[in-house]
Amino acid sequence: MSSRPPRLAVIVANGITGDSRVQKIALSAAHDGWEVLLIGRSLTAKLQRSRIGEVKVVRVPVGNDMIRAENQRRKSGTGILQPGAAFPRGAEAWQATYESRGRMRSERVSRLGEVGGPLASAARLGLRGVSYLDRMSHRARSKAATWDLERLPDPTQPVGDWRHDQPNLVDLDLAFGPVIERFRPDVIHVNDITMLNTGAIAAARLRRRGHPVKWIYDAHEYVAGVDWPTARTMSAYPQLEREFIRRADAVVTVSPEIAEIIRDDHGLPATPLVVRNTPVREAVGRGTGVSVRAAAELTDETPLMVYSGYIHAERGLDTAIDALPLMPEVHLAIVADQNNALLAKLLRQANRVGVADRVHPVPYVAPQDVADYLASADLGIICSKKTINYELSLPTKLAEYLHAGLPVVVSDVKTLSAYVRQHKIGDVFEAGDPGSFVDAVRSVLSDRVAAKANITNDILDDLSWEHQTVGLLALYRSLSGLEPTPRPELGWDVSETVRPPRRPTASVGRDPSIGDDLPWRPLGNTRIKLGLGMANSAGQLAALAQAVTTADLNVSAEVLTRSSGHGFGYPSDVYVSSKALRTLNVQLDLVRRVLPRYTHYLCDAFTPVFGQLNGSSISGDLPALAKAGIKTGLLCHGSEIRDPDRHLERMPYSHFRQAPADVLQSLRKQAHDNAKIIDEVELPVFVTTPDLLADVPRATWIPLVVDVDAWNSDQPVLARSRPVVLHAPSKRWTKGTDLFLADLEEMDSRGLIELRVIEGVPWAEMRDEVKSADIVVDQVAIGSYGTLACEAMAAGRPVVAHLTDTVIAAFDGPPPLVNTDPTGVRATIERLLDDRPGTAEIGRQARDFARRVHDGRRSAEILLPFLQE
Repeated sequence: MSSRPPRLAVIVANGITGDSRVQKIALSAAHDGWEVLLIGRSLTAKLQRSRIGEVKVVRVPVGNDMIRAENQRRKSGTGILQPGAAFPRGAEAWQATYESRGRMRSERVSRLGEVGGPLASAARLGLRGVSYLDRMSHRARSKAATWDLERLPDPTQPVGDWRHDQPNLVDLDLAFGPVIERFRPDVIHVNDITMLNTGAIAAARLRRRGHPVKWIYDAHEYVAGVDWPTARTMSAYPQLEREFIRRADAVVTVSPEIAEIIRDDHGLPATPLVVRNTPVREAVGRGTGVSVRAAAELTDETPLMVYSGYIHAERGLDTAIDALPLMPEVHLAIVADQNNALLAKLLRQANRVGVADRVHPVPYVAPQDVADYLASADLGIICSKKTINYELSLPTKLAEYLHAGLPVVVSDVKTLSAYVRQHKIGDVFEAGDPGSFVDAVRSVLSDRVAAKANITNDILDDLSWEHQTVGLLALYRSLSGLEPTPRPELGWDVSETVRPPRRPTASVGRDPSIGDDLPWRPLGNTRIKLGLGMANSAGQLAALAQAVTTADLNVSAEVLTRSSGHGFGYPSDVYVSSKALRTLNVQLDLVRRVLPRYTHYLCDAFTPVFGQLNGSSISGDLPALAKAGIKTGLLCHGSEIRDPDRHLERMPYSHFRQAPADVLQSLRKQAHDNAKIIDEVELPVFVTTPDLLADVPRATWIPLVVDVDAWNSDQPVLARSRPVVLHAPSKRWTKGTDLFLADLEEMDSRGLIELRVIEGVPWAEMRDEVKSADIVVDQVAIGSYGTLACEAMAAGRPVVAHLTDTVIAAFDGPPPLVNTDPTGVRATIERLLDDRPGTAEIGRQARDFARRVHDGRRSAEILLPFLQE
């Protein structure tokens, strides 16, 4: 018998952080003595490992091969019936080849006719037969291809097979399945519909190999009752559930009402176990010092209602905003993801109705701290609209409010309102009715003490995680037949500690995951030995290293990158962590690496090359570089040299007008300090965007470099009835997002466009999003264009941006970007949609422009004179 504890794999298709249910499931099992592996999705292209206490956490990168294959199938048919489908313009090449064969056979038949004689006649007859068969074959193949294309499914409509309607589910299985199977769990806990097929397949494969395993499907909602965002999803998810739910060894869900419906819908042999998502009572009242009232900067006397949780249109918070003008004394705190686009929309709504000063967005806290965080408010609100799932269950936030000691105001959705009325812990309003909401809030505030007194220990015990998971832990044991040894000493903190990746112990070194196949000539026996470091902003140092070593065989290069420790997004010869740069041994390692080896050094963003040895900027390192005879140049990308005050004078819509005050002050000082360095040294200065010439007049513009081949896309522009308009801000204020987003959201709500606002996704996923878009909106507040615009142009996408006259003058003619200021974004998009052929032509011109200006050849040509000196 093995002495190891029994193993539980908890799987979920999201990034884990913020999903308190799966985190608590994993911790509960660890408390009960299970060896737990919590598996979620990585937001990067790399496997990530960490721990939550004794719970091992793995986040796996997920590819999009099946999504791409399905998109291609819906665009060009099965491929089997489409001649040349595997190649760009393959059908045209196939037709040309056929015509060429016919012409050459015709020439041979004619020549044989001139020769005469029985052999020539037989050969002519044979060739004519071959021509006939070729013609018949070609016609048949053409008809088959036409038949295939006529039956192509509408890209937006389901075909009735979840594998084709939601191919991302197959991609998830390909990523998660091997990790689950290597772990060899005794029980798999499958969270939500998106992991259902993965859990079923992994369990079946493990059993086939002789490993006994049980699996549980945890239905977080009534799948058939959700208004999923697309027709394909609406078809795929219920079908997926019907196919697999009866194969599960047990089913768990979040409310008794949903449990009964699932049982009846699928003819389950038993009613699913109910495990509500509720707070850990043991973790409440620990005195952490966090306070939502303090976060909102309000006094104790100010009436404060709070909403906590994810923001979605169906959660009805717009009703509370519309009600606030009728309650001038009341404030609202919204505990939510501060980058949620719908939060920004709610704040704009608050501004329109004149209550912006009484709506306070405040950040999330760790799940174990939520109740204590909320406790300083006066009441909690739940404004859910009347959808099937909201009618059927008690939301998590109800239990959080009650554990915080808050009476509640809730909408009249069935289960929730009945619970509140039964226990007399608040009041109920008519969903969507601001007047009714006001009456309920005033009622609770006037009799808050009585409502709070009704929040009894029995209620809190019932709505505690400790109580809810008794049945779940018993289910694990009964299914597996295993008896783990409990570990009650473990805590409930969901904070993660990072397990360092396996890598050399040296302070300075290569990232082994990159390998030795870097796309530039490594530093070696060449006349020019170029070092580049250390910000590697947007991968531009790596791109320049490739460009110059490709252009000149006399140049070899080494790229140094300062790493935050969260992974390596761009290629580099050397990575050094920011923390390590503060230690003397690492600083001396860099001195020994740089001074005896380089002939030239290109410093980007004024970052020091020897860590903190000589200060926090490159200026302290310049004497040593000069003494070693290393020719040094400075490379500027933007905010490190762009003067906010000058930019505000030049640009009526400057992004600095939206910058937080502390950020603006920091950028102002940074630009001033770096400008002083430029003034004090006689070094070549390069900038990667032409607008920076206004800040550094003596600089030379080196165009940004992108891998135009990697970004090239053959997907047509504006071929679908509802075009995709993509906006991908790294920081919203820098792109001017809030100046035009409301207009695009309104166009999206009317079905004119499909708006995709992409934030915080890994580079590979961003590339796929850009390639599949019809129009890319870059920025309207800086006056130039950046790396994303170059990448989008390389993909043949029309790009909307604001360019100043200075930027336009840097080119032979206006670049093929669609130029507009923030007030004109909507009209510009409408104009592009009205002239689809013209817009597609802009995309083609953009691709040619990117290849001509941004593929690295022009940048290398500009940089090589500096290297020859």
